[in-house]
Order: sequence, then C-alpha cells, then structure tokens
Amino acid sequence: MSENASWQPFEGGSTLGLPGSQGGTITWDEQYAGQLRLTLEQDESRSFYAITCGIAGWLVHSRFFGSASEAFAAFDEMRPALVELASQLPEGGPRSIPDAARKGGPLLAAFLGRFP
Repeated sequence: MSENASWQPFEGGSTLGLPGSQGGTITWDEQYAGQLRLTLEQDESRSFYAITCGIAGWLVHSRFFGSASEAFAAFDEMRPALVELASQLPEGGPRSIPDAARKGGPLLAAFLGRFP
C-alpha cells in the first residue's frame, strides 16, 4: 500500500445512487490505492444498511445493520482496519508467492472475526 494513498470516491463518485450488490442503493463508495473498496448501501424504507468491503485478490465481505448510525460507525471503523489488513497481505492474491495463502489465512480470519 502506498503511504501517500488516501480514501477516494470510487470511480469519481459515479456509483452513488446505483443499485448495490446487496439490494440497496449505494450511498457511500470509496477506494484506497486502487486495491481496497468500501461500499455502503441503504434502503431506509426497510431499515436496511449493508457494508461490503474488498481487497483485490483476497477478500469480499458484507455486513448488515439495522440503523444508519450503526452502519456509519462501522464504515469509519473499517477504513483503517482494512488498510492495515491489506498492508500485511502479499499483493496479487493468495497465489502471488509461495505460501501466500497460508500466511494470509489467519489475517483474514482475524479480520472477519472482528467484523462479522
């Protein structure tokens, strides 16, 4: 991960208002260093809020919440945790170097345990 990278709107914000992968409307969508993505979807008519995060080649994970305040707090909490996790994983995914998957497995499991 680049030390100079920061969270930026994904695709310049063009995804905001579009349907998301979990059935809500995308209201917040950010990327970091072109490798990480964090997306918030919501549908307030059904009290539905979902966060999907990803690390290129390694992880796609969704979480669900019943209130906007919970979802917004989780979004903010997941940003630095996702950057930290990605900085510990070999670039290019689990097949990038010998034993990459073996090294990445416990890191991914710890992240998923922290953010179920």
